Amino acid sequence: MDLFAQSARKRAVGQPLAERMRPRTLDELVGQAHLVGPGRILSNLAPGRVIPSLILWGPPGSGKTTLAKLLGETLKSELVTLSAVEAGVKDVREAIAKAAERRDQFGARTLLFIDEIHRFSKTQQDALLPHVEAGTVTLIGATTENPSFGVVAALLSRCRIVRLEALSDAELATLVGRAVADAERGLGVSGVTIDDEVTQQIVAAAAGDARRLYSVLEVAASLAGNGNAITAEHVAEAAQGRTLLYDKAGDEHYGVVSAFIKSMRGSDPDAAVYWMTRMLEAGEDPRFVLRRMVIFASEDVGNADPQALVVATAALSAVELVGLPEGVLPLTQAVTYLALAPKSNRALTAYAAARKLVKEHGALPVPAKLRPGSGAASKALGHGENYKYPHDFAGAYVPEDYLPDRLVGEKIYEPTDSGFEKELAARLSELERKRRDK
Repeated sequence: MDLFAQSARKRAVGQPLAERMRPRTLDELVGQAHLVGPGRILSNLAPGRVIPSLILWGPPGSGKTTLAKLLGETLKSELVTLSAVEAGVKDVREAIAKAAERRDQFGARTLLFIDEIHRFSKTQQDALLPHVEAGTVTLIGATTENPSFGVVAALLSRCRIVRLEALSDAELATLVGRAVADAERGLGVSGVTIDDEVTQQIVAAAAGDARRLYSVLEVAASLAGNGNAITAEHVAEAAQGRTLLYDKAGDEHYGVVSAFIKSMRGSDPDAAVYWMTRMLEAGEDPRFVLRRMVIFASEDVGNADPQALVVATAALSAVELVGLPEGVLPLTQAVTYLALAPKSNRALTAYAAARKLVKEHGALPVPAKLRPGSGAASKALGHGENYKYPHDFAGAYVPEDYLPDRLVGEKIYEPTDSGFEKELAARLSELERKRRDK
């Protein structure tokens, strides 16, 4: 090892492996080929080149901070870093003032990197607007959340959203190999070895997160000791169970919930149980899951199987009674039932149709025959007059119009031919025939 490498290694003492192995050039970057590959938005960068303000959106450990640092290095621009968790409006203004001074005195550009930008308040984000628009700074925002939810629209319209993907298993395996072999910044000086099977175990524990990969690898190597092989036991001890990516207020939360609902809607009980389990194992309140199931029972099953709502509400009661972990049993029973139930969204479409009529026509008068006519004043106005009491007729039905006069003939509820709703459709068709015959 030459003197320069020795000096670099001394400076890195105490730094975690993830920091030591951070790529120094875009060529060293693993993954994100859709951004830095030939002809892509971040390819062919050179000193002095102007890039648009960017919002780097991606899961933890996908390389957002690394990419921001590489942009600063490659473009030879000043990179100023702020954490949205710690910085305030004052910090933003100071950074912008220095950027303006740097531009005016030296003609130098500044990249303002704000980590976790979705945590900035509206006021803090608004403070950035005029300076991003004027080009005083090029904003590089990093977020694990959907920018549409966490970044104000005005700022979002001035930035290019760049989506980073979680690293693939093959890409993560490449990082393991590099770290084990690198004697300058990695574990090469320790002489540890690792085989393909154990590498895949580390990759599985990382779940697409390069930072977690390096953390598990570093601890496992320490447990193995210099000159020894890293074993499956070392990795299992280092990983100590995978932390599931699931922020209850974030983008991954909404992604898992959406997958759960769409799996039930798509009549896939396997996927539905999987996504439900992902939520519960990540610490989601089972009542949140059950509320989604109760809504689903009406929104997506409805009268195709009226028992679905009974099953969902019964599961809610059962879980509140027994709690977890036993509550996962009624939860799983209900989810599989809902997934395999015949489907109808007519409760949703019927309400939407009725709401549309209410919005379009306002508060139409109640027909006089449908108003209560018990009082003298009401009778004098003709309220209740000519009302036909259905139980006075055969089959407890008499053809009659119950909508406001202006809406007579409008169709609101149109049952499907799915499950029990097929019987309701036949019954409705017969009632309509009788109404026409009248």
